Amino acid sequence: MTHVAIAPIESTIHTTNAWLKELAQELGWEDRALVYHALGVVLHALRDRLTVAEAADLGAQLPLLIRGIYYEGWTPNGKPIKERRKEEFLAHIATALRGHDEIYPEAVAWAVFKVLQKHVSPGEISDVKHVLPSKIRSLWPELEGHPV
Repeated sequence: MTHVAIAPIESTIHTTNAWLKELAQELGWEDRALVYHALGVVLHALRDRLTVAEAADLGAQLPLLIRGIYYEGWTPNGKPIKERRKEEFLAHIATALRGHDEIYPEAVAWAVFKVLQKHVSPGEISDVKHVLPSKIRSLWPELEGHPV
């Protein structure tokens, strides 16, 4: 049997690996499985605090494999979660990354948001930030050329 590369699949694998490499560099981590897990944890925490429409808009801009991580286990009923405090948001990340005491949830959220902000359109990032409570929005890094 001959192996035939399918361009969209090869492309999304390459793009996903590039995102994971960027995130690993931001976090200073070498454990790629942990980087992958952290990406999913933060994407889920973010997704569940967006309106259904905004969650779908953001998901549409993610690479195919990362979009799969983002939507894994999602049920739009009861969304967005009504939590307003940064501490509640970070607690979800801390709980999911339990067992890694050296990990700071705020740094993980910041790093994932930084990677998102580099690859998702500035307009979509602005829309996502607008939907979030100000305390959670404060976790986003400010990058030159991107709206605050």
